[in-house]
Amino acid sequence: MKILITGATGLFGNHLVRKFAIHAEIHALVRKDSNKDLISDYSDQIIWHEGSLNDVVSLEEALKDMDMVIHAAGHVSFDPKEDSMLMSVNTEGTANLVNSMLQQGIKKLIHISSVSALGRSPEVKSINETNRWTKSDFNTPYATSKYFADLEVWRGVQEGIDALIVYPSVLLGKISDQRSSSQIYNYVLEGRSYYPKGSVNYIDVRDAAEIVWQLYQKGVWNEGYILNKESLPYKVFFEKMSEVFNTKAPHKEVKPWMLNLVIAISWIGKKLGLSKSPLNKQTAMLSQLEVYMDNSKVLELLDFNFRPLEDTFSWAKANEIN
Repeated sequence: MKILITGATGLFGNHLVRKFAIHAEIHALVRKDSNKDLISDYSDQIIWHEGSLNDVVSLEEALKDMDMVIHAAGHVSFDPKEDSMLMSVNTEGTANLVNSMLQQGIKKLIHISSVSALGRSPEVKSINETNRWTKSDFNTPYATSKYFADLEVWRGVQEGIDALIVYPSVLLGKISDQRSSSQIYNYVLEGRSYYPKGSVNYIDVRDAAEIVWQLYQKGVWNEGYILNKESLPYKVFFEKMSEVFNTKAPHKEVKPWMLNLVIAISWIGKKLGLSKSPLNKQTAMLSQLEVYMDNSKVLELLDFNFRPLEDTFSWAKANEIN
């Protein structure tokens, strides 16, 4: 079996490579300037195809003779200046992938979305896979781009593709990864004093990859599944992290009136796994929301046992590959 994985060099993608490489021949679409550090130990087991989702010629070449695609590539940013790039990479890139798969008769697609694509609103405290997208000030451009990417995948389903969509919450990798959501560790390591009022939904990236593999084995095509262990208040989440990292936990709650202050802007969005970019009004509001990403659908199917959070933090702190 031949599988093309997009985003194989990323935080989630490299773990999906490790999981599926045991059972299939792995091909990867990679940009010329991509950093392969996270998958360097596996690099010689991957057949690399240089190109991008927005270069249709290179995409079609990489797709030749594939049996399945795992689409984990995407651009993560909350910087308003990158709105057009988000739509180009996440939405248009996914549309290009779906169109190319249809043209070449490739029927199987595992699409890595995000819980952001399910939408946010302050009155909704629990979100599942059936949550209806509505216009809201809490939906970031990143969330919008992922939502429209999902629509492209469902269009592909209507035209003959079998797709499995997964919606990961904050993916916890290693501190040394320093990729997107892994930067949440820096907030505690740098000795910050404040924590936001809201909650964080998270999952160990290794658990997320294992669930994707098990869902694939179950053959649950044309369904969507939230990948989330639990929701914890940021205060509790940071306290547990501090115990493992042997640092002082943030101990002052961010009050709503502080969110408009420049001093508040400097430390929430950049380090809490919400963004690689400085905080803006939307990410500040999101950090104050108390919401649970309901994982009951995947648990009813798999009865999955998640790693304890303390074990994830210990692994994150250790300098190891797996």
